[in-house]
Amino acid sequence: MARTITVGLDGSPESRAAAEWAAREGTLRRVPVRLLHVWQPVPEPMAQAPLLGAETHQHWTERIPRDTAEGLRLRHPGVEVTTEQATGNPADALLAGTLDAELLVLGSRALSGLTGFLVGSVGQSVIARTETPVILVRAGEQAADEHLKDPTGIPSAATGFRPVVVGLDTGSPDEAVLSFAFEEARRRRAPLTAVRAWNLPSSYTYSIAAGFDPREELARAQAEALGEALLPWREKYPDVEVTETCRLGSPAEHLIDAARDASLVVVGRRIRRSPFGVHIGAVAHAVMHHATTPVAVVAHD
Repeated sequence: MARTITVGLDGSPESRAAAEWAAREGTLRRVPVRLLHVWQPVPEPMAQAPLLGAETHQHWTERIPRDTAEGLRLRHPGVEVTTEQATGNPADALLAGTLDAELLVLGSRALSGLTGFLVGSVGQSVIARTETPVILVRAGEQAADEHLKDPTGIPSAATGFRPVVVGLDTGSPDEAVLSFAFEEARRRRAPLTAVRAWNLPSSYTYSIAAGFDPREELARAQAEALGEALLPWREKYPDVEVTETCRLGSPAEHLIDAARDASLVVVGRRIRRSPFGVHIGAVAHAVMHHATTPVAVVAHD
């Protein structure tokens, strides 16, 4: 089967925003988009209710992907859009839908106030278990949000893309994460911002007590390590403009801050094949819940 972009669709505003993002990405990648709607059968007591019967419920669950697909085909005529329905556990169905997919795209909704976004239990379960890159898209995400403003300061999808941001661990830079980020920047003809954040070692206190502040030397060493890690990728993607950002402090906070002016932020998730549960990672988890731009979570060994 041809590779696709799979979208988890439930009719919510965030899942519709995810479908729109997937259609735009499908145009860039020249691959079809599949809308996957998971139908959970109505429990027997509800099925007996006159307004919530099984037939009525099934009618609406069939209408959601059909209407969404028709809208996508009108707005994105160059993208092939298909629909698929599955029954059962949503996380299991979405995982099965990633087996022949290049990407899985899911929606996440905003929480009240300034607390961030909600990545539901289904989404978190899928992200922690799949080896397919997962994109999280916020409700209300528009194409113009990923582009630079026009000369008059008005948001426009006709201008160039904002940068792609990638978080990088220079101690163990992963090829899958960097390859994904560089490819996304190349597709968008956008610059790439590589962010490396680091914390002071535990020996810092003793150095200060001895009258020596190692921060400047450490910062220089971290910047050099970042440059060395990116050098082969600069050579492989000479057409991608790369900016290196190396800062002292929390990796998650610096990534979230950089994401405010980005079209996409890319984070890695280490694959943990353990019988004792699943794990996403503190940095990826924080960025998933607080970055305001679409987030790509890329699994790696």
